[in-house]
Amino acid sequence: MTSPPNFAAVDIRGASKTYPNGIRALDPIDLTLHEGEFVTIVGPSGCGKSTLLRLIAGLAPASEGSIVTSAQSASSRLAYVFQSPTLMPWASVQSNVRLPLDLGGTPRRQAQETARRALERVGLRDFGQAFPRELSGGMQMRASIARALVTEPRLLLMDEPFGALDEITRNRLDREFSELSARSALTVLFVTHSIYEAVFLSSRVLVMSSRPGRISGEIGIDAPRPRTDSFRGTSEFAAYAATLSDMLAAAMQDDA
Repeated sequence: MTSPPNFAAVDIRGASKTYPNGIRALDPIDLTLHEGEFVTIVGPSGCGKSTLLRLIAGLAPASEGSIVTSAQSASSRLAYVFQSPTLMPWASVQSNVRLPLDLGGTPRRQAQETARRALERVGLRDFGQAFPRELSGGMQMRASIARALVTEPRLLLMDEPFGALDEITRNRLDREFSELSARSALTVLFVTHSIYEAVFLSSRVLVMSSRPGRISGEIGIDAPRPRTDSFRGTSEFAAYAATLSDMLAAAMQDDA
């Protein structure tokens, strides 16, 4: 059963972060992500994008305010995809993908089948017995995404997952992940430095200012999802990219 359109997958009210050394990483932030949205955050390096994801994931506490996610219920899970694949080099791809299920005590046969299906979803059906060193960078990231999907999460946090890849591979994975996220009705919060990636993937893009980070603006991308490569060549895509570029430049100018 799908959730109502206005169901909040993430609800943040006045959440801020100040580290023990006194560095204020985030000013108070108010943000709601609705079920099924693909929301991307762009902003300058060090503005607190990754910090915000860590707070939502529960990997660090907020200094002030509240963060409530649908993943706090037993029937809805959260998964996190980091900047690098972080795969165990001594284990097969299938063992890497199966890891969250093994740690959760899922019976071995069931875990194997679930991992196999997750690999198939990301186009790695025939690479389960390979080792990470035998895969390209793009394939390693697909394996990392499969590991995140193996627990059937409803909320997926992604911290620049394609940033280290060449442009051709990155564009291909953007297209494949656009299809996968739309097909699976995932709620995604995605961090990137690429304006073009943000426009291609998102239903909404948030712009963050420099530290202490705050949301200085947002833009909705009103184009059907999933998107194909042809969208990149449209005047609509170019207009969204230009607007977002201007918004990012203005956010950085405000802090100059």
